[in-house]
Amino acid sequence: MRVVWAAAAAALLCAGLSAGLAACSSAGTAGSSGSAATTGSTRSTGSGQVAATSQDVSFTVDGTKTYGTLEIPAHRSGQHLAAALLLAGSGPTDRDGNQPSGNITPQTLKLVAGVLAQQGIMTFRFDKYFTGQTGAGAFASDPGAIDLNAYIRQADYAYDYLIAQPQADKQRMLVVGHSEGGFYAMLVADTVSTHPAGLALLEPQDQRILSLVALQLDEQLNAAVKQGQLSLPAAQQQAEGISNAIAQFRAGQQVDTTGLLPQIVQQLTPELLTPANAKVSRTDDEVSPVDAAAKVDPGTRVLVTDGTADTNIPVSTISPLANALSGAETTGPGLKVLAGINHDLHAQGTPDNDAVLAPSVVAAIKAWAQPYATAG
Repeated sequence: MRVVWAAAAAALLCAGLSAGLAACSSAGTAGSSGSAATTGSTRSTGSGQVAATSQDVSFTVDGTKTYGTLEIPAHRSGQHLAAALLLAGSGPTDRDGNQPSGNITPQTLKLVAGVLAQQGIMTFRFDKYFTGQTGAGAFASDPGAIDLNAYIRQADYAYDYLIAQPQADKQRMLVVGHSEGGFYAMLVADTVSTHPAGLALLEPQDQRILSLVALQLDEQLNAAVKQGQLSLPAAQQQAEGISNAIAQFRAGQQVDTTGLLPQIVQQLTPELLTPANAKVSRTDDEVSPVDAAAKVDPGTRVLVTDGTADTNIPVSTISPLANALSGAETTGPGLKVLAGINHDLHAQGTPDNDAVLAPSVVAAIKAWAQPYATAG
């Protein structure tokens, strides 16, 4: 569900009656201008090798200075490297895959960048609107003005910033997205002028945002019935109320939450009942990930992961997205169902804030990235 954090409009994919849910997207034109502040300068070792660097950089889009991290692995002087844009999940998730305000720090995207660096692939990840160093930017005075086009334009500019780097191989551009970022990745692939050669969609949002909200809330209601917290008729009444509220929002009508449990209303409020969030919620919900998947270029090398322990994106719902990608005649590993893996790319039972990717996740990413790897 989209949560307004300091009035920020952003989606949050989480499970549990006390948590939020979500996903998203749209399109935009791309272009870039940027300035780089370097934390590690590129340098030659004297043997024709350039040492690995990690740089804090920035670019400007729609009047907002966006901050990110550019990581370039060790390489030969003058060598061009495959380059991957990394896109964060929903909610106030920053460039590293963390939500510091909620004490959620699994370092998901930072770890993915490390896996790709081992393959000799350079990466760029950034703080999207309302996160990290970027903050609200041009939307500070009117957060309700933001829509999905703005988020996709920001990601498009990040892609163009990366492809403009002298070390980047323009024929081997990649986009990697986690959670909502997986949906963004497909949209960026369609909107940038130089389409990426490969997409890695890690536990991606696989259906319209409000449909996903309904699914996740239904799962929570089913769990409450199994635990004896709700009767089956009461759960069915709640599910019907959720469905009606979503239908009213989609129709532009006033949303009626009469009879819904307070916990349910709390989760629906940011998505359906917050005026400042209405624009981004509506533009999110207008876009189907399955439709976006069908537009991915034939020949694109695609990885889709879905863990059997992922309660946000259940394996039971991923087939339409995977089938649409196959219908687009993409190549690559395709769908990889990962046993025991949850939405955080952890093995089931791993503490939420452990900065580790499950071995099966690492193996899947490496197998997808292998054609773009730099030997040595």
